Amino acid sequence: MCTLKKWVLKNNTFCFIILPFCYFANIEDKTIKQKKMLVFPFYFLNDLSMSTGILSKPYTNFESQNLPRGEELPYDDGEPLESERHLFQIFLLLETLQPWLQKLGKGYLGGNMFLYFSPKQVKTEMVRGPDFFVVSKADFRERKSWVVWEEGLSPNVVIELLSDTTKHEDKTNKKRIYEKEVCVNEYYWYDPHNPNDWAGHELIMDNYHIKQTDIRGRYISKELDLALVRWHGVFLEREATWLRFETIDGFLLPTKQELAQEERQKAEQERQKAEQEKQRADALARKLREMGIDPNNL
Repeated sequence: MCTLKKWVLKNNTFCFIILPFCYFANIEDKTIKQKKMLVFPFYFLNDLSMSTGILSKPYTNFESQNLPRGEELPYDDGEPLESERHLFQIFLLLETLQPWLQKLGKGYLGGNMFLYFSPKQVKTEMVRGPDFFVVSKADFRERKSWVVWEEGLSPNVVIELLSDTTKHEDKTNKKRIYEKEVCVNEYYWYDPHNPNDWAGHELIMDNYHIKQTDIRGRYISKELDLALVRWHGVFLEREATWLRFETIDGFLLPTKQELAQEERQKAEQERQKAEQEKQRADALARKLREMGIDPNNL
């Protein structure tokens, strides 16, 4: 079904698809006690691909005028994150990946946001959104929540941070939702207090397959062309094993503190280089004077 949802035909018009009660037409007619057959215009893409896992912006509004918009939907459940470390972990992922996406000129990051993927979901239940997600084809503008039918895009990558109270849900019901309904291409989970409890899943032919780490013990994200690693160090004055992104070549995406430290080190190196050049110039001037030559006349 995920493959069918992502399939479009490359032409200058939109195509019509007839589906029984499918994902983007998940609307029950209360006057009819059976599922409806809906005909609706699907999506237009500039290229033909079944592997990207990304839906384009809807070419037409089909029935969207009857659906709630992002600003109309709840975006805060009042529930705090499980621990300080969970909060800091989200900060770390956001802080390091955002500049990377800005250099690429596209990509949206969400942290602890609601994810609305079905109009029926709004009426029946609230599924708490991912701890962290990436939509690589989206723009940078601010959102209160991510509304799939409004954006025409599903997240490419989702990361859930496990805890004693959420790990069962994250490994079962949420995994099923990301696999079968939202069609997230890469799903990872990680326990900030138990770094050994982490796993990656890749959507292949509509089903999740467990990802294998590379020889460095990293998960390679095909969606982001980056590696996901466990890094032991200090962030926001807390020493722990953190989840971080790094380039395929092994360079960590830096934090603001690391960038500042790098700039200080660079400035110090430039200062030392300038001091050494000055010392060499002074030594040469003294030597010239000893030879009866005024260096100022050279």
